[in-house]
Amino acid sequence: MQWLRVKYAKRGRARFTSHRDFGRAFERALRRAGVPMAYSSGFSPHPRISYPNASPTGAASEAEYLEIGLAAACDPDKVRASLDAALPPGLDVVEVAVARSGALAEELTGSRWQVALAGLAKATLQDARDAFLAQDEVLVQRMTKNGVREFDARAAVIRLEVADGWLTMILAHETPLVRPDDVLAALRTASTEFAPMEAPILTRLAQGRLDRESGAISEPGHADPRGAARRTDQL
Repeated sequence: MQWLRVKYAKRGRARFTSHRDFGRAFERALRRAGVPMAYSSGFSPHPRISYPNASPTGAASEAEYLEIGLAAACDPDKVRASLDAALPPGLDVVEVAVARSGALAEELTGSRWQVALAGLAKATLQDARDAFLAQDEVLVQRMTKNGVREFDARAAVIRLEVADGWLTMILAHETPLVRPDDVLAALRTASTEFAPMEAPILTRLAQGRLDRESGAISEPGHADPRGAARRTDQL
């Protein structure tokens, strides 16, 4: 009867929560909050939850999204308050709104990330950035469930800015998905001076529809509850 879009954050120690751990915590929160979930059919019914493009384990985020299908219409503000109270500290529900029609993943085409790199001066970061951006292709490798995969990290980088001990990057969501740690690996390939002494702290600041020309990211839009299309075919 109703689909709601949930924007949530992973803060502090909660950034070490894996996607699977978050899923379990979120389903428990739904039960504690008394949200009337719609369930799939079959021998093992599960709640109708869509998780597009979750952040990697160890990364903090201010802009994670999911959608939930409800068996009865609810006030989004009341759902936000009850879910936020039911989740563990650091997993915070920022906003809940009636979902617009269409796939949420189609609205998540880019992210803005901030990367804290303790001990690296701005000049060192600038040199690594310039060497990286000067190349048409920078190949990196990542272990996946299907084995080691090699792909181009350069193509996904729309913007890359530096400050003392910080990087800010805007990444296009392509296939395969390039993550901030892939860009850091590419920077090490591009510059031998880029050698962080401590583990970087990754934070997703924004996620949504990317304008490649300007680098602007628009958050997923909210549908008017009076005119929102209902995806009852999925319930």
